[in-house]
Amino acid sequence: MVHPCGLLTCHKEPVPLKSISVTLSICEFVAGVSATLNYENEEEVPLETFFVFPMDEDSAVYSFEATVDGKKIKAELQEKMQAQTNYENAISQGHQAFLLEEDMSSRDVFCCNVGNLLPGSKAALTLKYVQELPLEADGALRYVLPAILNPRYQLSGQSEDSCLAVKAPVVPLEDLPYTISMVATISSPHGIERIQSTCSLSPIEYLGVNKTFAQVSLADGHKFDRDVELLIYYSEVHTPSVAVEKGEPKTKPDCLMGDPAAMVSFYPDIPEAQQSNTCGEFVFLMDRSGSMQGPMSKENKSQQRIDAAKETLILLLKSLPLGCYFNIYGFGSSYEAFFQNSVEYTQSTMEEALRRVKLMQANLGGTEILTPLRHIYRAPSIPGHPLQVFVFTDGEVSNTFSVIKEVKSNRLRHRCFSFGVGEGASTSLIKGIARVSRGTSEFITGKERMQAKALRALKLSLQPVVDISLSWDLPQGLSAKMLSPEETVIFRGQRLIVYAQLTGMMPPAEATGEVCLKYMLQGKNFENKVKFSLQPKLDANLTIHRLAAKSFLQTKDMGLRETPAGDKKEVLEVSLECGVISSYTAFVAINKDLNKPLQGPLARRDIPRPVLLRASAAMPWHLGAGERLFRKCLSTRGVGLATPKAPGHRQMKTRMCFKETSHEMGRPRSSSKRTNSETHRPVFGDDHLVQLISLQKADGSWDLNEDLALVLGMKLEDILASLPDKDADSSNWATVLAVLWLHDSGKDVKCEWELLERKAVAWIHIHAGSVRHALVKAAIAFMKSSADPAIFDL
Repeated sequence: MVHPCGLLTCHKEPVPLKSISVTLSICEFVAGVSATLNYENEEEVPLETFFVFPMDEDSAVYSFEATVDGKKIKAELQEKMQAQTNYENAISQGHQAFLLEEDMSSRDVFCCNVGNLLPGSKAALTLKYVQELPLEADGALRYVLPAILNPRYQLSGQSEDSCLAVKAPVVPLEDLPYTISMVATISSPHGIERIQSTCSLSPIEYLGVNKTFAQVSLADGHKFDRDVELLIYYSEVHTPSVAVEKGEPKTKPDCLMGDPAAMVSFYPDIPEAQQSNTCGEFVFLMDRSGSMQGPMSKENKSQQRIDAAKETLILLLKSLPLGCYFNIYGFGSSYEAFFQNSVEYTQSTMEEALRRVKLMQANLGGTEILTPLRHIYRAPSIPGHPLQVFVFTDGEVSNTFSVIKEVKSNRLRHRCFSFGVGEGASTSLIKGIARVSRGTSEFITGKERMQAKALRALKLSLQPVVDISLSWDLPQGLSAKMLSPEETVIFRGQRLIVYAQLTGMMPPAEATGEVCLKYMLQGKNFENKVKFSLQPKLDANLTIHRLAAKSFLQTKDMGLRETPAGDKKEVLEVSLECGVISSYTAFVAINKDLNKPLQGPLARRDIPRPVLLRASAAMPWHLGAGERLFRKCLSTRGVGLATPKAPGHRQMKTRMCFKETSHEMGRPRSSSKRTNSETHRPVFGDDHLVQLISLQKADGSWDLNEDLALVLGMKLEDILASLPDKDADSSNWATVLAVLWLHDSGKDVKCEWELLERKAVAWIHIHAGSVRHALVKAAIAFMKSSADPAIFDL
């Protein structure tokens, strides 16, 4: 018997899902994945099983099949309601049936149903998908096999028809009854420099003269304690390319699957431009739901998500340009704004914001982001200051499509930069709101520093817009029909991938075409051209066609409830034609060849998922009743989880480096009282960097005082005595010394303080005047600095 609240009993009946095996093939920046779920019914009654699992929202699922006791059953993609009806009818008639569908409220959660699995029977369910791999700032291609599916906060009054509402059993990691394995092959004609992973791997095998081929597999014993992530570094990742793929031979021409399809990849070398005179309105939307108390990683003493977000928010506030406007919202079941409306960025408003950031806790309950977003969009625009919204969340929401729709409806007046915090953040939410608003998305997991990714997004938001256009030069009689949304802007350092359907008469094999990317930056015109062969290549999986269909569906498919009426028919047609699953379709397979239909009662089994016991000492009060009870039981058994507390009474242990002093932000603890083992950081590394940043004023300058002297590791009287001009303003001297310290002691994280330095150097130019060069020369000698004096040139 399964406990009424969905927990496993101490008898632990056999769980039908025994293992998950994944075969991954990565060629350049495209991944093809085959995932097999292996089931076995060890009970004496027929079973119906349910397994809810995450998947990256960029995945184009195009195949689903079952192999039952050696017999292969190919699933058919059908209209969703029809597929569900066919599945229900089949199991009610005693037939074996299998159903795979996207969740009703999110594109990155799937449910696999197995109906009428006979006693002693074995079934292997295989789903296949393809996806583009995102490019990281350091040139790495990132592949993620999601393993963590966090509970999604259910809004009051929301429909329970989501598969996320299934009360799946939960178990500790060590009791998880199924295993996962992954084998990957990676290839690139340009060579593979290295492969990194957040998980333990077996020794990597490199093949080919220039390491053009690699084989990777998970080490034995991998647990579901984190997403499986690969970072792949190629020797040449920025080379533009065009690939042309043959259409499906059995499909009529002039349709997406019948014609050849082209995938165009550009990585334009956009020059770094001067910062725009238009500053902007920066609104930071910070998740303060209970789940943000969870750790950034599973490591012992891992920083809580809310603390990492607070440190990042402080760095962002310090990096804002003078003259801009800003505001900060915290949201959970309710929301709070720091200011009634966005305020001008000054020393006083920055200090007030910093004071309130230090007091922020993850104590606002559930995760309801839609209401504060609507409040932000209703506020009047500030002339000359375009709106830039930065969203930090662990993404545990159940109304994903509604949020994306709201952001999309306001896309002409703002850009959204989104950050998924911690394992299990919803890729559908994080990527979706960035995509529809022409912003960028980032995911911060494990030991990654949130600060670096947030500052990169802030730099992009300050860059002038780069308008782009794409043109084709093809032989007469052949034309390109765009399948991707027509991109109009791009950021420096971004890759552009577009898909097109080639219609008309294909020319002889030796013919070539050309595609040209044009863009304008601050009145200057640039262009990139790529020539390519018009001889289409055959791919049995029709990878480019599937990716093109997915790209199209992502722009039109907003879920069953949110898709505009005019787009529903087109979404359904493209999904069925291309065999790529959508909100309106599902895969169903029925085995009608049983010698005798099953008789008797059908037992239900929900596949358990793991509980990460280090998640938080405080009870995530918004979890379902079953999971709360399970955690309470664990606590009584001595596992160490606390009993629930009311949301307003959470006690948090913060590792923020900011301490109260007589000034607005704090004095660092002396290095003699703080060891590397306590902080896991170098004594003169990040902690002192954070302290130095906390002392900088909104205009970019530093005051010369005891707090700054402590960070610099010097005595205040020695710094004052070394001032080359005793009548000079001491703030000039302090600011020059601080900039030099950044270059000498913080160069490993330069990406985090570049904007701070930019403000400081600009301030020095204005206030130091004719003595600037003398101050710089004296400061370099005084600090024995290796920095180049040219860093003080604008």
